[in-house]
Amino acid sequence: MSGRRGSGLENELFGITFANPVLLAAGTCGFGEELSDVVELDRLGGFVTKSVTLEPRGGNPAPRVTEFRAGMLNSIGLANPGARDVLRTKLPWLRDRIRRARVIISVAGHSASEYAEVIGILDPGEGFEGFEVNLSCPNDTRLGGLPFALDPDAAARVIEAVRPRTQRPLIAKLAPNTPDFGPVIRRLEAAGVDGFTLVNTMPGLVLDPESGRPVLGAGPGGVSGPALRAIGVHAVWRAAEYTALPLIGVGGIAEGEDAEQYLMAGASLVQIGTASFWDPRTAERVLKGVERAVTRRPGGLGTLVGLARRSGAAQQPDAPAEAAVENHV
Repeated sequence: MSGRRGSGLENELFGITFANPVLLAAGTCGFGEELSDVVELDRLGGFVTKSVTLEPRGGNPAPRVTEFRAGMLNSIGLANPGARDVLRTKLPWLRDRIRRARVIISVAGHSASEYAEVIGILDPGEGFEGFEVNLSCPNDTRLGGLPFALDPDAAARVIEAVRPRTQRPLIAKLAPNTPDFGPVIRRLEAAGVDGFTLVNTMPGLVLDPESGRPVLGAGPGGVSGPALRAIGVHAVWRAAEYTALPLIGVGGIAEGEDAEQYLMAGASLVQIGTASFWDPRTAERVLKGVERAVTRRPGGLGTLVGLARRSGAAQQPDAPAEAAVENHV
């Protein structure tokens, strides 16, 4: 993976120095302020904010979250105050309060022009380093459009639209149910993306056994938690076959060993998601585990990132089977 690594946990990617590779994932820490009383955010490598849309969104009908034995199902609906309010009230707090952790702003939209407008509004602000482009939103430019992440041409149009709006790093967040990562990664690289986050939630449905109705107010939702971990590690492994750009692994990380799997598969950073809902201090525990793993390997973090690929410890996986084409945000 591209990027310079220090002798310990430090990692330089996208022209940004991360003190360590452990971040909080989008949608799990709000805009930082929500967790600042229970998590020492500056101990982490960074965090990704809630996805920001052009206009405020109230979110999907309740209930929005439910647990099942292997994880969690959610359908939040990208609830957020909108780009202009984020610029006015959220970014100043980040600028004034966050010193060491690197902040990435997640952005979302239903057309390429909408993504571009959101980034155009936010880019003059301070307190953050780059953008994570949430490509799991449905494409409204045509009837029945796929989520952008599942349509390489549509995804590329998003990056082509936003690239002129900012010189900050653009990190594309991809969906786990992409039949083949090759086409979308190649198109996004050509469009000017700087890296990839893998993966977003997997489409799922939980039914009430008594009524037979969906438990979530919106019906289907996104699967996260332990059930997603092996899928996410596999996605990072596959993506690393197609690109030398930095990869960020997310999905089902709750312990240091979970993060190690992503790093060994080729991720340079990891994000903690659902486990933060169960224990807000999960990221600090994961960080300690990664630190122990790095200490055991002379040479620092660089010896852990991509270890499985270099050593041949993991066999070449078969191509993923065809999966559902719907994703949820």
